Amino acid sequence: MEYKLDGARIQVHRVGDEVRIYTRTLAEVTHRLPEVVEVVRGLPVRDVILDGETLALDEDGGPRPFQETMSRFGADAARVTVLHPWFFDVLHIDGRDLLDEPLSTRIGVLERIAPEYRIPGEITSDAAIAERVSRDALAAGHEGVVVKAVGSAYAAGRRGSNWIKVKPVLTYDLVVLACEWGAGRRTGFLSNLHLGALDPAGEFGEPGGYVMVGKTFKGITDVLLRWQTERFQELEVRRTAGTVWVEPVTVVEIAIDGVQRSPRYPGGIALRFARVKRYRDDKTAAEADTIQTLRALLRS
Repeated sequence: MEYKLDGARIQVHRVGDEVRIYTRTLAEVTHRLPEVVEVVRGLPVRDVILDGETLALDEDGGPRPFQETMSRFGADAARVTVLHPWFFDVLHIDGRDLLDEPLSTRIGVLERIAPEYRIPGEITSDAAIAERVSRDALAAGHEGVVVKAVGSAYAAGRRGSNWIKVKPVLTYDLVVLACEWGAGRRTGFLSNLHLGALDPAGEFGEPGGYVMVGKTFKGITDVLLRWQTERFQELEVRRTAGTVWVEPVTVVEIAIDGVQRSPRYPGGIALRFARVKRYRDDKTAAEADTIQTLRALLRS
């Protein structure tokens, strides 16, 4: 059981004092991460290849929002934000390849050479301990956990059932503000929903109005697709060639993985991985979740 970090993936290669850092797309970013180079040069090894992530931490040691990490990760200029490396695997050490060794062996090597920089976690078959690790990860501000098979060899890319990400699913009741016409197999149907959160005090617009926080076409079944195409044209207030704006009266339950800062929307946030769970005929738009509730997720 290991913490699921919301950082930028890195693979670090060291030969003697020479260190090179690569992204998951094999782009070299060594010059952007001098703090990571310094950490790896200080490890008690001659040659090593490490898999991990890097992310920005706040003053309390918690993770900063993903956009801050990526903004710093992609910068060639001034480096105000420091990126901290966390490693979850080791592929090679001092002439010894570890690709075919079980994960338990690789974790042992990682604990020996970089205990301060290993992603937090525990090896256990006890469900109660696994639950505690998951709670600890969430309490520390991380996304959840990754459950890994300790007997598995190293594999690049998708790891199937050897790695399973476990993250809490958050659901919120939002209001449909508009809907875009679909493409491909959804041509002729209203598909992509514009989602709004209630703003009771008018902090970001009119009091009692709705603040757009994102779009989604995920999770919409063919049955819902046909229903919403008919329903939203009945609620139409205006349209362009690609979008139908509707009366803000329809409540939809949306599952998300969280929110992120975004200048695109007036509330300053956008939903992450939003998908439709169901329409809420039992709720009025005045009972929708608020923009303040969603913004609170930036810290929690």
